[in-house]
Amino acid sequence: MKISRALYEEMVAHAMAERPAECCGIVASLDGEALRVFPARNAAASPLRYEMDAADQIAIQEEIDSQRWDYGAIYHSHTRTVPYPSQTDINFAANWPGLEWVIVGLGADEPEVRCYLIEDGVVRELPLEVR
Repeated sequence: MKISRALYEEMVAHAMAERPAECCGIVASLDGEALRVFPARNAAASPLRYEMDAADQIAIQEEIDSQRWDYGAIYHSHTRTVPYPSQTDINFAANWPGLEWVIVGLGADEPEVRCYLIEDGVVRELPLEVR
C-alpha cells in the first residue's frame, strides 16, 4: 500500500490517543493508494483486542461505496507489542479474504507501522510505502 505521510501520521495519532485501548479503523484506497483514513470506535474498549463499532463500520462503508473507493485495509493498534498479527488477528482475517491489515505497534519507544496480507492463516508482510 502507498500512503501519504499525513494519513500515516493520522493512524499513529489515533493509536496514541486511544491508548491504553487499541484503536481501529479503515483505510480507503484506489489502485493500491490510500486515499483516506476513517477512525472508528473500539466497542470493546480493550488494550488487548478491538471490535469495530458496527454503526461506525456501516457509515464508513457507505462513504467508501459512495466515492467508489476500495476497502483498502483495516488498521488497528497493538498497545504493548510490535506490529505483528496476533492469533486473534489471524483468526479474524479469515472473514476478510484479500484485505490488507495495517498494525500500529506502540510497544517500543517509537510507534512502528506495518502492513500484512493474511490468507488461510498465513501472514505475509507487504510493503507500506510512505510518501
